[in-house]
Amino acid sequence: MKKHIILLSAAGLLFSSCGVYTKYKPATEVPDGLYGEEMAAFTESLAGSPAATEDSLDLGLGGMDWHEFFTDPHLQALIGQGLQNNTDYQSAQLRVEEAEATLLSAKLAFLPSFALAPQGTVSSFDSRKATQTYSLPVTASWELDVFGRMRNAKKQSKALYAQSQDYRQAVRTQLIAGIANTYYTLLMLDQQLAISRQTEETWRETVASTRALMNAGMANESAVSQMEATYYQVQTSVLDLEEQINQVENSLALLLAETPRHYERGVLAEQQFPVGFSIGIPVQMLSCRPDVRSAERTLEAAFYGTNAARSAFYPSITLGGSAGWTNSAGSMIVNPGKFLASAVGSLTQPLFARGQVIAQYRIARAQQEEASLAFQQTLLNAGSEVNDALTAWQTSLSKSELLDKQVASLQTAARSTSLLMEHGNTTYLEVLTARQTLLNAQLAQTANRFSEIQSLINLYKALGGGQEKSVIILLSLHLHFKCEGRAVREVIPGQPVFNE
Repeated sequence: MKKHIILLSAAGLLFSSCGVYTKYKPATEVPDGLYGEEMAAFTESLAGSPAATEDSLDLGLGGMDWHEFFTDPHLQALIGQGLQNNTDYQSAQLRVEEAEATLLSAKLAFLPSFALAPQGTVSSFDSRKATQTYSLPVTASWELDVFGRMRNAKKQSKALYAQSQDYRQAVRTQLIAGIANTYYTLLMLDQQLAISRQTEETWRETVASTRALMNAGMANESAVSQMEATYYQVQTSVLDLEEQINQVENSLALLLAETPRHYERGVLAEQQFPVGFSIGIPVQMLSCRPDVRSAERTLEAAFYGTNAARSAFYPSITLGGSAGWTNSAGSMIVNPGKFLASAVGSLTQPLFARGQVIAQYRIARAQQEEASLAFQQTLLNAGSEVNDALTAWQTSLSKSELLDKQVASLQTAARSTSLLMEHGNTTYLEVLTARQTLLNAQLAQTANRFSEIQSLINLYKALGGGQEKSVIILLSLHLHFKCEGRAVREVIPGQPVFNE
């Protein structure tokens, strides 16, 4: 009768433990309109482009290798140097190695542990002859993972390992975008410096011409003074630009983990970027973003952490034993020693632990809910970032044509005004206004070109650009299998978009 009761109890525990270990099931869809109306309009505008007619599994701009996106050879060399030397990226790699070691430790927990525990004793009672005893046992211990405690710990460690890889990718993407933005900032400042120096030379000639007109009685001293003041102002702007270039070069040196120096670079007007690129569908875009994948891993780790906390309500079963030689058999001492072996099995069921088990479970559930909310917010942040970058890029493109026309008109106006002043048909104030307006327009034109490039870089980063080639291949294969296996299901709030 007792045997039957024990068997029934064991069976009940086994069946009740089915809910202790459950597999994490990710979602494969995102809410409609996550990226706003601008994204939908942009997708429609590319409906007839070659990029838009490619395989729907194309990862779009975010899946493009950075060598293909950044074609400037100087920038490519700088990015390669940064990926090799940047300290933040190296630290991220070390975090991956740490997580990998933790995962290995969780996997080895399924194997039995062995230990050598030799002992020796010398004892004497009432000044009698001392007796010597010894034992040379090898002990073993093996925990049976009946209720999934170690499996949940392994899955949690696996999720954290993947999260460390996503963190490394996030640092990589940020580093590539940071180097590119700094590089193009230098190109913008170089062009603005060239415009300012050209303007400085023009004003120097204008001052000389105005002084000659004053000597000829065709201009007064006030005109010469105004021209000289503007000339000095332009010289000051040149010095400010030179200082800014030095500061930006120092910032670039920090990203490259080297001492400040001058960097060889191209020209802003000669920069080329891919045209007619595709954006991709939201699921694919999110699959490229390391922050979304990291949020998913956090949620997955919290899920298995909850499972592990739930398994603490169930007993733990451990098998142990020892084998070795000893000359002490209870109260008897025999020489030579004899072989001794023993085995034991233990079951530990928590009964009263001052509510600690319940508290830990509640903590784990709260952490899972917190991870779910963080994931939802990550989705919203991703959508907002993509929308902002796309809108900024489209706005810069629209302003570029208008600024080109404005500069062309102002150049004509400045030349005409200067000629009219030489013939006495206009005043120096009109020349000052025309020249200053032209300078401001040229500087704004250069700044807008930089804004166009910067917004395109930000869009590339927002779509998860800068992936390693191996990661891009894995993402493509994953999405392919997802679609072939018809794994798409209704989105569940708080669950991840995809899972490798």
